[in-house]
Amino acid sequence: METVASSACRKETDSIGSKNIPFDVYYGLQTLRASENFRITGLNIHDGIINSLAEIKKAAALTNCEVGLLDKKAASAIISACDEIIAGQLHDAFIVDPIQGGAGTSLNMNANEVIANRAIELLGGVKGDYTLVHPNDHVNCGQSTNDVIPTAGKLTALRLLNNAQKELERLVCALREKGEAFHDIIKIGRTQLQDAVPVRLGQEFCAYASALQRDIHRMEKAKDEMRCVNLGGTAVGTSLNADPRYVQRVVLNLDKITGLGLTQAYNLFDSTQNLDEFVAVSGSVKACAVTLSKIANDLRLMSSGPRAGLGEITLPPRQNGSSIMPGKVNPVIPEVVNQVAFNIIGNDVTITLAAEAGQFELNAFEPIVFYCLFQSIDTLAYAVNTFIDNCVAGITPNPKRCRELLEASVGCATALCPIIGYQAATELAKRALSENRPLREIALESGLLSPETLEQALDPVRMVGPD
Repeated sequence: METVASSACRKETDSIGSKNIPFDVYYGLQTLRASENFRITGLNIHDGIINSLAEIKKAAALTNCEVGLLDKKAASAIISACDEIIAGQLHDAFIVDPIQGGAGTSLNMNANEVIANRAIELLGGVKGDYTLVHPNDHVNCGQSTNDVIPTAGKLTALRLLNNAQKELERLVCALREKGEAFHDIIKIGRTQLQDAVPVRLGQEFCAYASALQRDIHRMEKAKDEMRCVNLGGTAVGTSLNADPRYVQRVVLNLDKITGLGLTQAYNLFDSTQNLDEFVAVSGSVKACAVTLSKIANDLRLMSSGPRAGLGEITLPPRQNGSSIMPGKVNPVIPEVVNQVAFNIIGNDVTITLAAEAGQFELNAFEPIVFYCLFQSIDTLAYAVNTFIDNCVAGITPNPKRCRELLEASVGCATALCPIIGYQAATELAKRALSENRPLREIALESGLLSPETLEQALDPVRMVGPD
């Protein structure tokens, strides 16, 4: 790649031709071509993967210096440039679209060019003077897009999952606190949206916490697959153009830099070809989204009303609910949780299709996998954050309404079955419904049970199980 400088632009040349590039930018010709070719989302590359790429390039420079393939001066400049990126600088120089052809080559070269040009500056040179530090020969030494990009994707996913898990742990705690606070409130349970048997309101909230704890555990297991990387395999897993000593050391150095507990894949061919590990992570995120959406559904139903619905709980009011109906307040936080879940489920389908579509030694569709996966994990964490702070923490129960619905229900007839039999209990329930009278009153009239036995049988506390 040749570079010729002018007053306002520098001209760079590659195998396709030449282009003028603004003199002050850190990216180079391959990045510029990619930005012109892939105007897809209009979004920026995720900051997490930019930092992950810088960590990989830092580990590679350190390792290549250790084995004598990169002189200390150039290596030091590259490492310093990487440290600046990891600290949050130069991110605006990453201009390629998240969705791109080429299996991520454009993103890899964006990193190579930015790091090379910043290293050149640190060495006292002029951006574009690749005789000092070359994007391919020096920054990309011992690497390929095909081992750099999947590794960067895994590092990013690991960190995003860590953040999501922290938010989920907060939600679990918030739900358990509500479970304890609502322990003494007994309400009618529902199956298939029909009256069932009594349940403690606190038991419902504790069940939500239990389900989410299982989701956290599922994510933790999926993270193990993200810790196994194919860095060192270069293009197809053969480690072509990488020094054997580099191959042995680079992941160890990357692990020291990141502290993420990384290991090198036992089979570099497999790890380069297949994206099933990302499917597993996406699956764990999707499963959690399903749990969250179900909880949000329950809260919307239990808070429905306030006069014409169930009204068993009250959600904290967050904003006006209508431009035309005065005083209307909608369950906007559960609604946004639902929508995030819908999007995550759709992203999971895309990730699944992209992983299936790989051929032979490489899957070319990692960019769309990462775009969808990072969005899913990020939005899950954001949704959980607002769910806790703007909804769950402020939920209040309506004990009187819970008691009214419990007394009006015939679900408690279930407790009479062991005493008078299923058929007789059914007849009492049907009569209570047809006459629109309390079950307790109908049962007492029937003479099938003594008042004492009936009182004990229909005691809600006895029906909701031990404390």
